[in-house]
Amino acid sequence: MSLRDQLSQRIEQALQNEAYKAAYDQVITTLRDNGFLPNIISVGDRFPDFMLPDASGGLVDLTSLLARAPVIIQFFRGDWCPYCRMMLDSLAEALPDIKAAGGTLVALTPDTHGLALDAKIAHHADFVVLSDVDYGVGLAAGVIFRLPPLYRNRLVLSGTDLAVRHGNAAWFLPVPATFVLDGEGIVRWRFADPDFTKRAEPADVIEVVRALKTGSLG
Repeated sequence: MSLRDQLSQRIEQALQNEAYKAAYDQVITTLRDNGFLPNIISVGDRFPDFMLPDASGGLVDLTSLLARAPVIIQFFRGDWCPYCRMMLDSLAEALPDIKAAGGTLVALTPDTHGLALDAKIAHHADFVVLSDVDYGVGLAAGVIFRLPPLYRNRLVLSGTDLAVRHGNAAWFLPVPATFVLDGEGIVRWRFADPDFTKRAEPADVIEVVRALKTGSLG
């Protein structure tokens, strides 16, 4: 089953809960009404430079990653998110094909306090997982938003305290956008959607990486 189908099944079940549906709708409506999507860096833009801590506490910089381009940058909200868990499992499964196509996969989460390592272990993620501390890269890329009240309350009631997970009280999250970069750090392909249940399909990313590696990407 494709990641798209798995996510569709999950949100269809979740939306049967009226309180959840109201919170979910508020997130999407708020982002769409605020014109969020056009502010995300797009194809042809240079991805913001970074140096971030990885899951083991070391530092990883974008310049070093670009030496092994194409580089796939995948933002995710955190392992508390069921849609992110599905995505991480799907990416871990697709990783051999991503590597075979010539791609380097890097996942960024605002989670701190060792939670990136927990996610990496839980999903057998043999790819780089970085903590986007205080949302620096996400803000520069335009993918960060402040949670509207209904969804924030849903997280609090479920025991998910982003202030603790992120080490600050901003209550920001990234939309789970995907960017494919060439060796110069230029975005050559992007997937971004205000609906956080929509994710880039790994098979599509693999095809983009292959095309970029062979010079056939339009």
